[in-house]
Amino acid sequence: MKKTLSLLLLLILFNGYSQEVKKILLESFHYTNTYQLDSALNYNSKIDNKNLRDLLNLNVNFLRFGKISNRDINILNSFKTKDSTIKVIYNILKGDYFLNNFLGRDDKALEYYTKAYKASINSNDTLLLCESLKKLVYYTLKFNRDSLILKRYNKNHKKYIYNTNEEVFFLINQLIYKIQVSANSENPSPINQKYFDHALKKALSTKNKILEANIYHLMGLNFAYFKKEYNKATKYYTKAYSIYVKYKDEAFAQHRIFNYYISLGAINFMRKKFNESIKQLKIAEKNQVIANKKRDVESMYMWFHLSYSGLKQYNIAYKYSLKEKKISDSINQIEKDVKLNDLNIKYQTSQKEKENLQLKIDKEKNRNLLIASLIFIFTGGIISILAVKSSKRKRKLAEQLKQLEVQKNLTLLKEQELTTINAMVDGQEKERKRIAEDLHDNLGSVLATLKLHFENLKINREKQKINQETLFDKTEGLIDEAYLKVRSIAHAKNAGVIANQGLLTAVIIMAEKISSADKIKIEVIHFGLDKRLKNSLEITIFRIIQELITNILKHADAQISTINISLFDKNLNIIIEDDGKGFDINKVNLKNGMGISSINTRVEHLNGTFKIDSSIGKGSSIIIDIPIF
Repeated sequence: MKKTLSLLLLLILFNGYSQEVKKILLESFHYTNTYQLDSALNYNSKIDNKNLRDLLNLNVNFLRFGKISNRDINILNSFKTKDSTIKVIYNILKGDYFLNNFLGRDDKALEYYTKAYKASINSNDTLLLCESLKKLVYYTLKFNRDSLILKRYNKNHKKYIYNTNEEVFFLINQLIYKIQVSANSENPSPINQKYFDHALKKALSTKNKILEANIYHLMGLNFAYFKKEYNKATKYYTKAYSIYVKYKDEAFAQHRIFNYYISLGAINFMRKKFNESIKQLKIAEKNQVIANKKRDVESMYMWFHLSYSGLKQYNIAYKYSLKEKKISDSINQIEKDVKLNDLNIKYQTSQKEKENLQLKIDKEKNRNLLIASLIFIFTGGIISILAVKSSKRKRKLAEQLKQLEVQKNLTLLKEQELTTINAMVDGQEKERKRIAEDLHDNLGSVLATLKLHFENLKINREKQKINQETLFDKTEGLIDEAYLKVRSIAHAKNAGVIANQGLLTAVIIMAEKISSADKIKIEVIHFGLDKRLKNSLEITIFRIIQELITNILKHADAQISTINISLFDKNLNIIIEDDGKGFDINKVNLKNGMGISSINTRVEHLNGTFKIDSSIGKGSSIIIDIPIF
């Protein structure tokens, strides 16, 4: 035993491991990543080095307990080696740590998975190559969804497959990819059953029950969401559950069981069996065990509020809707905080680099100053005469350049002012045209009908063919209608006048007035607008937002719209989203349609950018970025 420990210690000192030790490491890691935890622990116990053993036990902790201890984190952060085998395992575990323990840290997970893949190429070990590629495929499927990158990873994974167990992993990733492609297409279609049958046949031959359960779950998805065969979907979900429940003490299985009840709740909702849906969802709610699976909890609350709405129990539905929104806001805030923290780190790093550069420049300046002083003393008289002449020429040239710069700035300011005025004039003309159309289409028809009623009153006064009181009531009703239309047009016009109170106030008041009609809810989210912008700029931006919201009201059939306005680092960002019917950008003439051409022109005048993201049935997003000088 002592001899073995000495040999292992000697190998570690030279940053290398014996083939037998490496084999134990790889077998342990392989069993951990196929959820055969007892087998993994058995192999771990054969490793004499405590740091290596703790490193591999860390992965077991992820799956068994759904969390990682502070002690394990310290081991992970302090572990250093030049051996490519250990580097691969270390980087994969570090990527898993960020992906499973922190929302919004998928970028760090990708960084470590990529390091693992590069290290696995150096190790030239097929097992490590497959494990690191599986992580990259999983990441791409969940976050990136870039088909070209995914094809490259899958092609490499297929090249290194070394047994049937690994082949099943590859087939499962292929099935997930096919399901995602179909779900995101305009006309979703079911996946051919032959792909599932082939994968299931392979999984059964490995006798790996977890892989078998994963395929059953994917078959359930295919029958539920694409084929609408809910009995078959329930059958396959239940088959998967019957396997997961055997591992109910492990965190990874508890998460799958939690998702099983959510899936049953979703199926029963689709069947309009709302009470049964709620029953299954309550079981899921009772079995929440993994705190960092917030997106799954959000999905559960969504099905709750939809099911209670189906039963017309709107008070309970509203309660779950608030829970859904709260956890959604929590997720968004976490991701926002992570991004802000990253920006702060980058800023601090940049400042440090600037300080170092300035120190270097100052040092160089001091050295140059000393040399210059010596030269000056040596050639004092001659340089003094030349310096005086040169100084006069430079001063004169500087004055001329300054005058040119002032003239250039004045010209630029005039051009910007003209551009702003043109944009305002275009907006005013469009507003006048809209008011004229409202008067013609809405008020015009009412007044025309009112004129006919007065003529009828005049004729009926003599002939008395129709009850005079009835005619008076109808005429009075038309007058009231005309009054309300004039009032509504005045209110719409007044929304622009509100811009005098400031851009943010104007947008909020406009949103509140439109939302009060109970046809659509408009939410305003703002950040960084602590001070007023230039008045002409605020009016132009308000007109752009007003026009986009008008387009949503006219064309989108939306229930909820969000206006995001943020000012950060002298850049105004506006994002307007809706959950309406959307449209195919390639089939819409943006030059003539929906006033978008006018909006785009105004944004270009402000040196900004204008982007549209929309697809049928999935709403629309308009993104505008405008620099603030």
